Amino acid sequence: MNNIEHFVDIGIALSTEKNHHALLELILKRAMLFANADGGTIYSVTTDKNEQKSLVFDTVLNNSLACHLGGTSTNPIDYPNIKLFNYGKVNNSALVAIAGATGQVINVNDVYHCTEYDLTQAKIMDKRIGYHTQSVLTLPMQDHQQELNGVIQLINATDPQGKVITFEADVVKTITALTSLAAVILTNKQLIDEMENLFAAFSRLIASAIDRKSPYTGNHCRRVPEITMLLAKACHDIDCGPLTDFNLAAEDFHELSVAAWLHDCGKVATPEYVMDKSKKLETIFDRIELVNARFEIAARDITYSTKMVDKEKLNLLKQLNNDRAFINDANTGGEFFDDDKITRVYQIAKHYKIMINGINQAVINDDEVLNLITKRGTLTAKERQIINDHMKVTVEMLESMPFPKHLKNVPEFACGHHEKMDGTGYPKGLTRDQMSTQARIMAIADVFEALTSNDRPYKAPKTLSETLTIMGYMKLDNHLDPDLFDVFIQEKVYLEFANKFLDASQIDDFDIQNIPGYQKIA
Repeated sequence: MNNIEHFVDIGIALSTEKNHHALLELILKRAMLFANADGGTIYSVTTDKNEQKSLVFDTVLNNSLACHLGGTSTNPIDYPNIKLFNYGKVNNSALVAIAGATGQVINVNDVYHCTEYDLTQAKIMDKRIGYHTQSVLTLPMQDHQQELNGVIQLINATDPQGKVITFEADVVKTITALTSLAAVILTNKQLIDEMENLFAAFSRLIASAIDRKSPYTGNHCRRVPEITMLLAKACHDIDCGPLTDFNLAAEDFHELSVAAWLHDCGKVATPEYVMDKSKKLETIFDRIELVNARFEIAARDITYSTKMVDKEKLNLLKQLNNDRAFINDANTGGEFFDDDKITRVYQIAKHYKIMINGINQAVINDDEVLNLITKRGTLTAKERQIINDHMKVTVEMLESMPFPKHLKNVPEFACGHHEKMDGTGYPKGLTRDQMSTQARIMAIADVFEALTSNDRPYKAPKTLSETLTIMGYMKLDNHLDPDLFDVFIQEKVYLEFANKFLDASQIDDFDIQNIPGYQKIA
């Protein structure tokens, strides 16, 4: 194989390696092969909080000593980092620091006869490990902007007979070319990693902005990813049942995490007065005060009426106060507002009339009636649709983004958490077979967080037993994935999350065998 073919082969090998430590080790091994070196070390670069750079031992290899530290081995490296500079001056006590700081290629023919550099540390190391270092080649790895991203040091080049020789000029040239190639590949990977970190941080930033937008869902976008990843790991780890073959690589976990953080990004377009509606009559403010003011006017009209006797006035005022108290109670959203209560709201609105500024009007207007007769929670059907439409916005936002190949499933994962297994969910009405396992995992995570949340304005947080009972019925109604629900229960994913995030009062004792629909996975 000629040099060109050799470099093509190296380039392919380097560019396909994903593990950073394995990549650095591969570069070192290839350099040692080119130079026929007995040993070598490759260093990565770290920067402290003061922007001071140091070299970190990443992989140490020595054929004669049968030594393999760091890299892909299980043998740790306990050598301290090497500073590039000491008090603003190049650290002249280490060849790798000089090469890294100056960008020079340093070729030492004989360590024990060299006077140009201080090689005291190399000699001390030799004595400690019982080795004799003779020839040393040190090369910085720099990117296209001359930024240092590593240093390679090779020791004891050998001839075909195994005799230690100097690193010859053509070898130095070849290794320099290799380090240039390696630096480009390292730079590309670092740029990719930086973009990944930026995108992950941006995803969390959007989630944080949404949570801050509403004080009543202030933890939702942070907690759903927690539950999602716990359940995903449980499904990955389980070795029995329908999910035995479900396995996720590190890249798959990352993709799901990004989706989980972005699952409600469409809420940036949802009006705050709808998201934060804690009372039925609340818009920008709670209109119950207007209603109470009208009741006060009605009470005044009764009190000062000349057409009624005192006893009649007292009876009417008593009924008025009862109806007013009922309307105030009705303004608080609950689990269920029955038909009898709805009928009473209509009757009150029809019965009491007052005169304001020459206009005869009801104490409760039509729009207020519409809000007060809401059967569950605080949202009218129209407002509920506005909330639901956040998923349409989420779909539009995520499906319009040019996700890279390894994140291409983010829209599908993120946009499926309100779908149901029977196709009655939204925004697309997908059935179980039309959804990925990851999307179905997110659906369970979203429901569990919503039921256990302690910051909703319209309901008290539910206990674990209450939450899992509701979710069990949702499984039986074909709303939640049955296999994932069983893993969620059996592997105690709910409890791991609860111990970290829920109030102690929510973590009650119960027998999981009593959860509706739950079946132990065999």
